[in-house]
Amino acid sequence: MANEAEPGLPWENLIAIAAGLAWIAAGEGVFGFLFGVIPGALLVAGGTSSLLLPGDVRTPQLIALGSAAALLAAVPMIFAVGFFETLGLLALAVASFIACGWTAQRREPPIDRVPEPTLDLELAIKVGFDQLALASMIATRPGRFARDASRLALEVRDARTLFESSGWLEKPESYHREPPPLAMPALRWRKSLGFSFEHLSFESGYEPHAGEPGRDRWLSHLPNRESHAWVLRHADRPRPWLVCIHGYGMGIPAVDLSAFEARRLHFELGLNVVCPVLPLHGPRKLGLRSGDGFLNGDFLDTVHAEAQAMWDLRRLLSWLRADGATQIGVFGLSLGGYTTALLAGLDSGLACAIAGIPATDFSRLVARLAPHATLREIERLGLDWSFVRDVLSVVSPLRLSPQIAIERLSIFGGTADHLVPADQVRDLWKHWGEPRIAWYPGSHMSFAREPQVRFLIDDALRHGGLVRER
Repeated sequence: MANEAEPGLPWENLIAIAAGLAWIAAGEGVFGFLFGVIPGALLVAGGTSSLLLPGDVRTPQLIALGSAAALLAAVPMIFAVGFFETLGLLALAVASFIACGWTAQRREPPIDRVPEPTLDLELAIKVGFDQLALASMIATRPGRFARDASRLALEVRDARTLFESSGWLEKPESYHREPPPLAMPALRWRKSLGFSFEHLSFESGYEPHAGEPGRDRWLSHLPNRESHAWVLRHADRPRPWLVCIHGYGMGIPAVDLSAFEARRLHFELGLNVVCPVLPLHGPRKLGLRSGDGFLNGDFLDTVHAEAQAMWDLRRLLSWLRADGATQIGVFGLSLGGYTTALLAGLDSGLACAIAGIPATDFSRLVARLAPHATLREIERLGLDWSFVRDVLSVVSPLRLSPQIAIERLSIFGGTADHLVPADQVRDLWKHWGEPRIAWYPGSHMSFAREPQVRFLIDDALRHGGLVRER
């Protein structure tokens, strides 16, 4: 059980208040004021709220957003107030960014069985980037929840009744139907990051169960009916395959292939690599932002998104096996780590599973990260969080036993992760029987630069038989 944090007042945020006032006061004329007031107001608001609400995990996000806005406003501010004055303002904004990371981390309580990170300048900067990512996600989220809150609450209640009567709450694995094998997907050549890959696509064929709340809405998402994946294959066969499942907001070739270091996996380690696109992401997206609708508080859409991910992935695995794959491993990041863990509970033929910075409990994430207005609306409607947890349980990796031997399971997580707190990673580790795990002293956004991560990935691939000892 985590101990209560006793951070005291985060006085370091006086830096953000001072920086914000400086930005507001620095602008000369209308032009200078317009470019100074936005970052200034965000910095003042964030610094003040962090002082007045020292226990709120959301307030540092305003400072991170203000610091980023200051960076964007720097060039026009040079013309408004001069180079050296702008340089001083930027220095204050950078100091505020560090202060926001410092505040966010020092208010976090220790987590049982997770190494406690040492709070220093480097860690504060890493945490600051997590705060900026959170602020960006919340600032650009669709504002639909308030309008649909009554409908969402009714769907959750109806779904819980259906799920219980169907036996899915007792046996979540029975919620997931066996999909038909994938025989002849479409393949065409594309290029990204300087090398070619195959763009695989096929009609998903997934449908929610008859009578499920939200079924008709889900089926109306036409772009989501087609599945996509980025494929890197060697000419000689057979070869081991690694299925790389991207995180929330990704699903774009350049981003996915870069995040997984696909060039290294394919050319240096000799693997065939496939990066499937999750529902509502990339070419399957519904709005301007990849991933919108997956984790927006529309809980039945989240259930259907993960259920369709399982359906599509299992069809893709059937194609890989028919193509002569010697071994198949799966590796996911963040939301992809969640999806990897869920797949490991449904498919017994995987050579290894690597869950990277994996979320494991969506309801807890919503309670921690959602805006206060959203949480108040849920409370006003009398929506019982236990109902939400029950409905989400049919796609929870914590409700399914892994179908893979413990020595072929691996996990990594950040001890100062603010998008997926370390207790979520720890819970999967305990549920899986405490397999190999790497804790790195960093945040969600810093995983790619942490040496412990690459070491664990290579070790997991060796244990799974995908690559040989060097």
